[in-house]
Amino acid sequence: MNKHTVSALVENKFGVLARVSGMLSGRGFNIETLNVAPTNDPAISRITATILADGVSLNRCIRQLDKLANVITVQSFDGVDTVARELVMVKVKADKSTRSQILEIAGIFRAQVIDVSLESLIIEFTGNNNKITALLKLLNNFEIIEIARTGTLTLERGANSCQ
Repeated sequence: MNKHTVSALVENKFGVLARVSGMLSGRGFNIETLNVAPTNDPAISRITATILADGVSLNRCIRQLDKLANVITVQSFDGVDTVARELVMVKVKADKSTRSQILEIAGIFRAQVIDVSLESLIIEFTGNNNKITALLKLLNNFEIIEIARTGTLTLERGANSCQ
């Protein structure tokens, strides 16, 4: 099974996300990440899902998503030139002896420190999956208290669009 990113433009209506996620999970697709938010048109939302599937299953998944009520269009980003990013917030235990090391790591990654307390730092970082993994690997040398991640958001490069 390979990881695939799929984007669907949907009508921004009650229950659409439940139908999309229910269809994916009900047909045995493992949803690794799932994001939904309105687009520049408040009547339309973009759902971006990272799923684990083989090629045949992925094509079946796209066809089934495209048939759902309130789904406008579906796009797989396989073989497409894209920009993909994820946001992660990490709360790291930080005392006098470790704070400067953690701040140095954040600086190297151009991450933002968004909260400071006597016992911890909260770091915000946006990047691709490889960079987030590298940051988390370094921060694992300290005590990570909590992590929140958005999952992958993806758009096709250039003038092309899912619409």
